Amino acid sequence: MSDIRVRFAPSPTGHLHIGTARTALLNWLYARKTQGSFIVRIEDTDRSRSTIEFEESILEDLAWMGLNWDEGPDNGGPYGPYRQSERLGLYQHKVDELLHSGQAYRCYCTPKELEERRKTRLATGLMPKYEGTCRNLTAEQESECAAQGRKPAIRFRVPDEKIIVRDLVRGEIEFSSDVIGDFIILRSDGTPSFHLAVVVDDGEMKITHVIRGEDHITNTAKHVPLIKALGYPVPKFAHNAMILGPDGGKLSKRHGATAVGDYRAKGYLPESINNYLALLSWAPEDTREVFELDELAKMFKIERISKSPAIFDIGKLNWLNGQHIRSADLQRLTNLCIPYLKEAGLIPQGGVSKSEFEYLLKVVEAVRGNLTVLSEIPAYATIFLGEYEIRPDALEWLRKPHVPEVLTALLELLRRHGELDFDGGREVVNALRDKFKPLGVTGKDLFMPIRVGLTGAVKGPELPYVLNILDKEQAIRRIEAAIQAAIQAAG
Repeated sequence: MSDIRVRFAPSPTGHLHIGTARTALLNWLYARKTQGSFIVRIEDTDRSRSTIEFEESILEDLAWMGLNWDEGPDNGGPYGPYRQSERLGLYQHKVDELLHSGQAYRCYCTPKELEERRKTRLATGLMPKYEGTCRNLTAEQESECAAQGRKPAIRFRVPDEKIIVRDLVRGEIEFSSDVIGDFIILRSDGTPSFHLAVVVDDGEMKITHVIRGEDHITNTAKHVPLIKALGYPVPKFAHNAMILGPDGGKLSKRHGATAVGDYRAKGYLPESINNYLALLSWAPEDTREVFELDELAKMFKIERISKSPAIFDIGKLNWLNGQHIRSADLQRLTNLCIPYLKEAGLIPQGGVSKSEFEYLLKVVEAVRGNLTVLSEIPAYATIFLGEYEIRPDALEWLRKPHVPEVLTALLELLRRHGELDFDGGREVVNALRDKFKPLGVTGKDLFMPIRVGLTGAVKGPELPYVLNILDKEQAIRRIEAAIQAAIQAAG
């Protein structure tokens, strides 16, 4: 294992967002590509919004995606604990060091005063920033503020110098300390700010590379001088572009599902989510688009992460999911489909027997080519698992004058054959084609009445699959019913 260490540090204040999942994926890919370590750290210092339920949900979604972690809140590691709420003493110790060295100071400004100054700066066309009101308070002035009952926050004294961020994706980015202002590192209630906690944790956990969204670039400008003040080595940074909605705005619920769990519930496969999120951020060196997770890890190069915003295209995700459904292990795919079939009432809530599962394998194999997401399985499987019923749009195909003759010919073939496998089903279909081609009955005029007769629907799997899955007597009963329906429809 190499010395490279990356981390994913979600806040458990909500479910795992698709954009946050992409950040996790990029970190995981880089760790696995370099034989480094992937660390999960929980940033739960927002006491009012953080919950253990959200933490568990995030970890469950990461595990579902296959992004296994080497160190984390559940499996520990040499630099734990891995929840910020359990590291408060460490943050206080680091603040004391900065106060002692003069690189931090106590700020007694109230939230109301800060807000008034912010509005004043905005009204005069200035960027909001702390103006250093408490930067050079004397001991006497501090005592006076304390006597008034003011509880101080602790601010970092930003050095008066240019700040350089060296980014592996964007190159060198330069900031002036004048536009940053001294920022809070410890709140008046004793809790650390994001800036302090993330810098201390990255330093103490020996993080070598920080891969995160471009919305953190201005945070990075604050973090670099704080990292140096605390004596930590500056990690290498890589800021990937944001994911935007189809309208060019920030991806949000108005564009549809945004949580990984929502896509999971709809029947997207984890390999499809990983595949799509990788392509949103990074360009492979060849023209392939369909990848398994281990292939992505082998091919991943951090310098090929895109600088440009990515537009979330649900159509592309659906296409990729269909590709992965077709190539997935059939037994696994069938097990994943079972909950949707249960919910639709097509199989018993208590589960299925071994023989029934074998039948389901055939059904899933037959219809997988029609699926975009697994939640669509009931619509296609009902022709095998539900009651036979000729749908209104399908009945129109039975009104054609040649239909009774076609279905009668199919009925005779079925009666002469035993149970049909896929190849046997193909032989039956070819025999019907050969019989009716000289009569001018070809294409849809031939195959749609056969499909409707066997399934009651106008869409579904290839006819050899249908003839393979339906047992002989079941197929015969359906064709007999369809012949009667055709005669009635014609009359």
